[in-house]
Amino acid sequence: MSKARDGVRILHFFRQIVVAAMLLSCAAFAASVEEGVTDNTILIGQTVGLTGTIAGAVKEMNESAHAYLSSVNKQGGVHGRRIELRILDDKFSPALAAANAETLIKKEHVFALFQSRGTPQTEAILPILAANNVPLVAPSTGGEMFHTPVNRWVFNVRAKYQDEIVKGIEHFAGAGIKNIGLLTYDKDDPLGSDGVAGFSKGMTAFKLTPAIIVLFPRLKPDFNATAAKLIAANLEALIVVSSGENTVEIIKAIHAQGGKMRIMTMSNNSTQKFASDLGPAGRGVVMTQVTPAPHLVSSVLGQEFKAAAAKTGATASYAAMEGFVSAKVLVEGLRRAGRNPTRESFIRGLEAMQKVDLGGLMVTYGPDDHTGSEFVELTMIGKDGQLVR
Repeated sequence: MSKARDGVRILHFFRQIVVAAMLLSCAAFAASVEEGVTDNTILIGQTVGLTGTIAGAVKEMNESAHAYLSSVNKQGGVHGRRIELRILDDKFSPALAAANAETLIKKEHVFALFQSRGTPQTEAILPILAANNVPLVAPSTGGEMFHTPVNRWVFNVRAKYQDEIVKGIEHFAGAGIKNIGLLTYDKDDPLGSDGVAGFSKGMTAFKLTPAIIVLFPRLKPDFNATAAKLIAANLEALIVVSSGENTVEIIKAIHAQGGKMRIMTMSNNSTQKFASDLGPAGRGVVMTQVTPAPHLVSSVLGQEFKAAAAKTGATASYAAMEGFVSAKVLVEGLRRAGRNPTRESFIRGLEAMQKVDLGGLMVTYGPDDHTGSEFVELTMIGKDGQLVR
């Protein structure tokens, strides 16, 4: 009987060892699984202005991003995992963008953030990314601060605002126009500081002297007084570095007061809603773009965009094309992260993207380069309100 009892004890002991080993193994596996990743899904977070002054641009941008992600999910996702987006409205408020980022990372436990919108809004979430080691892919801003110095957690896709401004000055200078002015936000606004820096860089490059630099506040600007000041400067051309409704209202005010200068603004305003809101005042306005044309079906990218947009009813605009391209970069990074993705493998996967052709747009990253694309071209609003190249 003693031997039998000893045998039972030994068997029970070995069972305890096996159970403990299994528990340790499960614990180790659980610890190795990254937040936001399950067997079937990868959760991506987004804080963006679904309402507010840039809601029109965000709608077009998100429609096409969703169109691409939907097509990927229908084909089985990335390594068998569907991509899910958790979106919070920051109303284009930097403070709310920061709060949303905290919520998405600490409460929703997203794997990464995607496609914020706005320079001060994206700046507000940088400390949260760094504190939690969470990457952000494709912020919809060309702010220099997100490129230099390289931020390990931020992967830009679109070109820099300063490059867009230089492109506009090159265009005017090539047409023999020398009397060029700038309107942008106050220097303590990140977009305003980029506007002044890019304008200075471009004017110096083409050996031109600024005719006038006018700064106005982002909140509650006096459009009529600002327009009068610009018209009084007798400008041949004006570069407007501002966003959304502010840009629409200042162009309308200039037009209403009889201003005749040529006007250029940037890709952050490039939506069909923007052109529609301008109405007759938009005719002839030059706009820089950071993606190929959405209607350019001669490119692989254009063909893919057209097919995806047709299935979901996404708007065909440059803002929409930016969202589409951003989603492509996100997915490519997830694919390169491997079958058991971690945030570290995701970062390494993105940084391994060297001269990757997305079908007509080249994207390059590296440990010392998170710029992505340097593509900039010019378009103009035609008499029918459509953008023409």
